[in-house]
Amino acid sequence: MNVRNCRKCGRLYNYVSGQRICPVCREREEEDFQKVKEYVRKNPGVTVNKVAEDCEVEIGQIRQWLKEERLELTSESGMILSCETCGTPIASGRFCDKCRRDLTKGLSEAIHVAKPEPAEEPKKEKDGNKMRFLNQ
Repeated sequence: MNVRNCRKCGRLYNYVSGQRICPVCREREEEDFQKVKEYVRKNPGVTVNKVAEDCEVEIGQIRQWLKEERLELTSESGMILSCETCGTPIASGRFCDKCRRDLTKGLSEAIHVAKPEPAEEPKKEKDGNKMRFLNQ
């Protein structure tokens, strides 16, 4: 069993995987996300600051949802998200399309690295595996 403290509220919980927050905080976070998503849907072109203020959600949390590609920026949002590799402005995620393709290509090439040739087995001499006794 892997017991940890929640990073948001400090409560002990059984950690399985994913974010290091307890199920209660995870549920609250999901409710906040749904509230933000609905607010943005009803108010297209709203700024990130206005969303954070009206929905009572931290800008850092909105930024996290953008990196997770759960939300996407528009040109009117007043916020700029940059590719973590080259700095190009992006609407969501962590990387621009070009850097994402480069990373994918690099990873697939690393997977398909030529397999090493099997090492040669030592040559066995005739009767090399038999037990021998010394004659006295």
